[in-house]
Amino acid sequence: MNKLLLSLLAISLLLISPLVPAAHESPNSSHDYYTIGVVPQFEVRRLYKIWSPIIKELERITGLKFKIKGSPTIPEFEQEFMEGKFDFAYMNPYHSLIAYEAIGYLPLVRDIGRSLHGVLVVTKKSGINSPKELDGKEIAFPAPNALGASLQMRQELHDKVKISIQPKYVKTHDSVYLNVLLGNSAAGGGVQKTLNRQKSQYKNALKIIHQTQAVAPHPFVVHPRISKEIRARVQQAMLQLGTTKKGRALLSKIPMKKIGKASIKDYMPLKEMGLERFFVQSY
Repeated sequence: MNKLLLSLLAISLLLISPLVPAAHESPNSSHDYYTIGVVPQFEVRRLYKIWSPIIKELERITGLKFKIKGSPTIPEFEQEFMEGKFDFAYMNPYHSLIAYEAIGYLPLVRDIGRSLHGVLVVTKKSGINSPKELDGKEIAFPAPNALGASLQMRQELHDKVKISIQPKYVKTHDSVYLNVLLGNSAAGGGVQKTLNRQKSQYKNALKIIHQTQAVAPHPFVVHPRISKEIRARVQQAMLQLGTTKKGRALLSKIPMKKIGKASIKDYMPLKEMGLERFFVQSY
């Protein structure tokens, strides 16, 4: 068994091991601390490693207290934001549109240095060079409603490429790439930033055969129950992180290339794609 396969099998065991428990949720009325939800693009321990130092900086700058509320899967994350459990959250663009229309969550900041697009990957040794060759085949996705990786990808494969596929939902982007590399799925949907974060030997074994239409990337949003004063303080603190070398280094791990203010108007173009046909309600 070659070294790459052994390494992949080791990671697969980590992905199914117990997750770090979610932080205790304080009563939203007292706000001894504010809860922050993060869409689980990566496995939970990795998200905690990325976001914990960012939260420490937010606490230092604002004088407020925050707790990460981890969601092991995207459907669980959807359930929780639809129940209003997060005071603040980092979520995908289509989630932000749904959260705005259903609850009133408002975008505060986003990456203004790039756009988001989904990528469809296969192994280089598969011999597959076009998404048309995937008609009738199984494709791995992190979850039904992961925007670029799954929702837009399935919409474009149906509307533009005009093929039928068998979706397989494997919870995280990391698991998508693992399934493709191990040959468990013919292809997998992800996004460029999560593909870029894979180990070099994994990235080098994969190739992109389709990219979705680009959209504004993930926003950091706030629940409408949070006062305007607190919203402004948190927004300014996030923007301040982008002005220092240390802060930019922390934001790059999300990743956010260049942080700036966000508006719900940034995400209205998503309404024109007909994504509701492919959205799977989990709440």
